[in-house]
Amino acid sequence: MIITRSPLRITLGGGGTDLPSYYREHGGYLIAAAIDKYVYVTVMRPFVEGIFLKYSKLEHVEGISEVQHPIIREALHMLGFRTPQIEITTLADIPAGTGLGSSGSFSTALLKALHAHRRRLLHPGDLAELACEIEIDRLKEPVGKQDQYIASYGGITCFTFNADNSVKAEPLQLRMESLFALEDNLLLFFTGFSRSAGRILQEQKVRTEEADAEMLRNLHYVKELGFRSRKALEEGHPEVFGELMHEHWEHKKRRSGAMSNPQIDEWYELGLRNGAIGGKLVGAGGGGFLLFYCEQHRRLREAMARAGLEEVRFRFDFEGTKVLFG
Repeated sequence: MIITRSPLRITLGGGGTDLPSYYREHGGYLIAAAIDKYVYVTVMRPFVEGIFLKYSKLEHVEGISEVQHPIIREALHMLGFRTPQIEITTLADIPAGTGLGSSGSFSTALLKALHAHRRRLLHPGDLAELACEIEIDRLKEPVGKQDQYIASYGGITCFTFNADNSVKAEPLQLRMESLFALEDNLLLFFTGFSRSAGRILQEQKVRTEEADAEMLRNLHYVKELGFRSRKALEEGHPEVFGELMHEHWEHKKRRSGAMSNPQIDEWYELGLRNGAIGGKLVGAGGGGFLLFYCEQHRRLREAMARAGLEEVRFRFDFEGTKVLFG
């Protein structure tokens, strides 16, 4: 039996510029952080022939083309399983559709497990690129590359997405006191809304490909916020980073009417009134988790609890996608 795990993520700056529709023309840049909430995948060889899948559904089929789960189907095709006799199970700390990059984390955990099952090693960059090939090239999903890359590498990492599809990964250079302050002062609250990111990302993709001036200005500015966020964090000014998060959220909302709703706006304003310097919805928008930068932890936590939002406490993950057993 092989057991792998892959971390979920939060985006700290530049989100949205990792979509091919943008970076292939203009280059993308963002900062993402892996957190200690995980997707787990187990792979084993059962006693009988066939493909056995256990996720939110159960599947038992004879051939790869019969597999309903698109990522699993494409991963099995990619590795060339000719006479499938395999059982794959997946579990997650946090459900899909909540903006923490679970699809990319699942893809990397699955590919890591299948390669380990075949006794093959994978560099994090190669693992991320294979996961991107499945989701972006084979399945034509309107997603970016950050989820697969931050899940593979882990840590707090700056990614440059080049027009030739290459990706440069650099760890954020934080002093230890700045790292601890960032970890302590980022607070994550579940809005209760789950959603598919597809609609919002598809709208951004289409408008970007059509060279919509407003969308391009927005993404150019958000990319610049990514560079400014890196500078603030590396120079030891996390409170400035918090202000940039607010600026990021204001620009992010303008990309789509589905990005927020009156209830989310109300909770966000409640956070600002109770000590948060800045914040934003994590992921494509429309639901999922509100992330705040706040140094007055108790005040914000009490306000969010009164509003009915559950906090998910986390630490950063510096290991990335890894084999736990096998």
